[in-house]
Amino acid sequence: MAYLYLGLAIVAEVIGTIALKATNGFTVLVPSLVVLIGYSAAFVLLSFSLREIPVGIAYGIWSGLGVVLVSVAGIFIFKQIPDAAAVVGLTLIVSGVAVIHLFSKAGGH
Repeated sequence: MAYLYLGLAIVAEVIGTIALKATNGFTVLVPSLVVLIGYSAAFVLLSFSLREIPVGIAYGIWSGLGVVLVSVAGIFIFKQIPDAAAVVGLTLIVSGVAVIHLFSKAGGH
C-alpha cells in the first residue's frame, strides 16, 4: 500500500508542477488552485507512504520519478525537447530508482 501512496503522490506532484507554468505567477485562479491541490495531495500521500518506506528512499523515488515525468510531460505539452545530456541524465535517474527498488533492502519492501 505504501508504494501505491507513493505513486499517487508522484502523480499529484507532476500535475501540480505542470499546472505551475500556467499560473502566471499565481495570477490565474484555476491553475493556481490545481497547483495548491496537487502539491497538498502530494505531500499528504507522501507522508502516508513514509509509514512503511524510509524517508530517504521515498523522497529519492518521489523526486526522481517526478523530474522524469515532468520532463516527459514537457516534451508533449510544452514542446520542450531535451538535448542528449538531459536524456542521459534522465536515464540515470530512472536507473537509480530501479536499482533502489529492485536491489536495496532499505526500500521497505
